Amino acid sequence: QVQLVESGGGLVRSGGSLSLSCKASGSIHNIKRMGWYRQTPGKQRELVATITSDGITNYADSVKGRFTVSGDNVVKEVYLQMNSLKSEDTAVYYCNAFVGDLGFFDGDYWGRGTKVTVSS
Repeated sequence: QVQLVESGGGLVRSGGSLSLSCKASGSIHNIKRMGWYRQTPGKQRELVATITSDGITNYADSVKGRFTVSGDNVVKEVYLQMNSLKSEDTAVYYCNAFVGDLGFFDGDYWGRGTKVTVSS
């Protein structure tokens, strides 16, 4: 099993910056990919950014050039640096980890989320 805990959410002004962190615990060496998703009321949870254990990143088009995802593949932490924030970025941000080689426990794991609010 894997447990994920996010931190760093808060209230920022439009155009400002904020950084998020996520720490994994449990079977961390079976994590193949980590990243961030976000969700607002009435909308489906959407990809923000991910990074694989090989360091390959993937970003949603809406955040390219503004957000940067990075990670520590030894301790299995993932970070999200958010710059030039817009009101549209307001959401609950969820840490995600994809786990493999654990059989029954393979699959996606999620943190409880951290709220990011961008004021206009």
